Amino acid sequence: MSTIKIKDKTFEVSLPEAQIKARIKELAQQMSRELEGKNPLFLGVLNGAFIFAADLMREMTIPCEISFVKLASYQGTTSTGTIKEVIGINEDLSGRTVVIVEDIVESGLTIKRMMEQLGTRNPASVQVCTLFFKPDRLKEDLKLDYVAFSIPNDFILGYGLDYDQQGRGLKDIYSLVG
Repeated sequence: MSTIKIKDKTFEVSLPEAQIKARIKELAQQMSRELEGKNPLFLGVLNGAFIFAADLMREMTIPCEISFVKLASYQGTTSTGTIKEVIGINEDLSGRTVVIVEDIVESGLTIKRMMEQLGTRNPASVQVCTLFFKPDRLKEDLKLDYVAFSIPNDFILGYGLDYDQQGRGLKDIYSLVG
């Protein structure tokens, strides 16, 4: 396995780019079938989901739109448990099918807060699509509509995910080893 060092931590490849892209293509095909005729609005959660959201959009075969919201809950390798909204949603969501596009769902706090905020804007539906899901960390009762990968409770980076803002541009997913 290939290892890298970022700041004071060592990581090794745990999921190669080709496997990630193949799974995103499968997910986009499923979503295109299920959301046909709905012109969904994807809301990518920055910063981590920007690469996933772009690759997902490129694989969609139906009309859809994208916007971004920025929330922060991480500091270093652990979630602070406090979500700070940095950039809000400007689109009219009334009657729209909204799909939250998240890089990783752990506790579920971010998704729960977003769903509560979106629900006040009268969307037709709100769905959740995540690249990674850590079922062992979930603290909220959530329905995740589209999950690319369920993973163990490892700290990961790459493909948009970071460690103290480093490593987002790595093409593979790396897991913390030391």
